[in-house]
Amino acid sequence: MESAFWDRVVAEGHKVPTDRSLADLTSELTAMLGDTDPRLRDGIAYEVLATWVSEGVYDDLLQGLGDGMAAGLMVGIGERGTDTVFRRSFSALILAECVSRDTEMRVVPPDTILRWGDRAAGWLVRERDVRGYVHGKGWAHAVAHGADVLATLAQSPALGRLELTVLLDVIADRVLSESDRLLHGEDDRLALATMQILRRDLLGTDVVDPWLARLAAKAQPDFERASDPYAVAGNVQPFLRALHLQLALAPKPPAQRADLLLTLIDHLKLANPHFLG
Repeated sequence: MESAFWDRVVAEGHKVPTDRSLADLTSELTAMLGDTDPRLRDGIAYEVLATWVSEGVYDDLLQGLGDGMAAGLMVGIGERGTDTVFRRSFSALILAECVSRDTEMRVVPPDTILRWGDRAAGWLVRERDVRGYVHGKGWAHAVAHGADVLATLAQSPALGRLELTVLLDVIADRVLSESDRLLHGEDDRLALATMQILRRDLLGTDVVDPWLARLAAKAQPDFERASDPYAVAGNVQPFLRALHLQLALAPKPPAQRADLLLTLIDHLKLANPHFLG
């Protein structure tokens, strides 16, 4: 359809058009999630789909929509520097909206949420295109959007202690990956996802302490490497600092905030001996 059609939809408050089937509208919006034009991708496709999900337009069809978004996470997976990243990244955002809607209204079976979680986790650790802002094409931001999905999943009652532990491991795997440097606020988004996991108060220090230790072990630059010594530490350090900030200042902290802060401070001191020794 011509973009003028969707401009009218947005201008009229995102009302669902009655002269075309919802299936056809959804199909076009889904294709637009991968468009390289940020006005079409962000301003129309994401905005309209997110609004319709939150307003209950898809409540009877939410499982199918979420399954479609989960499939979109695999489009071009493994590619770097190509335009397929937009479809993966913005499918993740709509999948997060689907999970959030279910948390509010309980409209899909818990097994469906767990399946979506498996797909999102598998995609995030496999994603190789970690570009943030792409000149001329807008935000790709796959890692940030992946963190948003995990943050939303963490709030779902479908996930218990085991699943939340898996989400923590996924975050660690992503942060420890020898990918390009994350430069566009991904550390804050991943820290927020971690906070949402911890706020469930289902994971004790027996889980969280070893998880933090695993990250802290890679927080110092490795000057023995032949290549960039900050290839891993350059992502680990900002993440740990962002987590420390959110633990210290967040208005809704997890119950074990005090213990977590002490452990995290110890790790940060050891990882920054020249500044904090």
